[in-house]
Amino acid sequence: MSDDHNLRNVKRNVDYIYSPEYVEICDSLSKVQNRASMVHSLIEAYGLTKYMKILKPQAASMEQMAAFHTGSYLEHLHKISQDGDNDDPQSSDFGLGYDCPVVEGIFDYAAAVGGASLTAAQSLVDGKCDVAINWAGGWHHAKKDEASGFCYVNDAVLGILKLREKYDRVLYIDVDLHHGDGVEDAFTFTSKVMTVSLHKFSPGFFPGTGDVTDTGLGKGRWYTVNVPLEDGIGDDRYYHVFTSVMQQVQTMFNPEAVVMQLGADTIAGDPMCSFNMTPVGIGRCLQYVLEWELPTLLLGGGGYNLANTARCWVYLTGTVLGQSLASEIPDHEFFTEYGPDYSLEISPSCRPDRNEAQHVDRVISTVRANLKNVV
Repeated sequence: MSDDHNLRNVKRNVDYIYSPEYVEICDSLSKVQNRASMVHSLIEAYGLTKYMKILKPQAASMEQMAAFHTGSYLEHLHKISQDGDNDDPQSSDFGLGYDCPVVEGIFDYAAAVGGASLTAAQSLVDGKCDVAINWAGGWHHAKKDEASGFCYVNDAVLGILKLREKYDRVLYIDVDLHHGDGVEDAFTFTSKVMTVSLHKFSPGFFPGTGDVTDTGLGKGRWYTVNVPLEDGIGDDRYYHVFTSVMQQVQTMFNPEAVVMQLGADTIAGDPMCSFNMTPVGIGRCLQYVLEWELPTLLLGGGGYNLANTARCWVYLTGTVLGQSLASEIPDHEFFTEYGPDYSLEISPSCRPDRNEAQHVDRVISTVRANLKNVV
């Protein structure tokens, strides 16, 4: 990165969503226990908080969450959350149980995460920052009346709806390993929000949606973009796909604000064992979007190797701030989690890339042809 690039990056006004209470409630999510603390501690250990404005999130009210979710779903979540009742017969109708377990206080967790992305989006709407970061957000599978895939509230949708109060065209970009189905569903009928998801698409892989032929419905036809990929993709090929698609998206849709979900389950070493990315590759994709200089909300998402997820999001925070980070992990509360090498870098594993060049080029040209229909 050239010096003038770094200087420009440092001038960005960045809001970082954080409070000790928020991290504590996010730490309680069983699938990613203590992940929020690990991410925040590493950001602090690298001294990055001094370059950002720390923004304390407000929990979302029932009414604010009802901008997307149905009253009946929210009321049910509230009811079972009070006593952690796992036996309510209605729960399965609302997607609660199997991969969205009912635990005491789950409603408060949902309100905290939803409220955090709303707090971040509000700061962008008010012109108080250029980029707002909520690493504990990005729960992209939740539907309006159903929890799904560890997601109880769709904070990404709530953030987009908040941005829509000011910005006519909002672009949602999802680079999580899994298809951003909840966000796509929410906006499938509108031309005001374009959703773009790059993800693993393979028989039996959750959630099973997001084929290249899924392009939106009604007025929203062509405003849904899906880029299905196979196992083993690495940084260079991914960046090629990402920029080929995004260049056309930006030209045709011309967004006024961006929400980007940066799930880290694509990174080598994740237990999902699918893609073969490193934070550097994701960082290049993020840099490409930041160069548009639009109001941008950044969210987390998946990432089940907790140390690698923290490495990734800390590296991306550095990318936003134009700060290069030392390779050695600084001493801090979770230092021992970063063994045996205690370094920030992640090496790709030796798995084969199942994405054949011809297939990838076909997907790119299909997507680019579809985008020509955007008016």
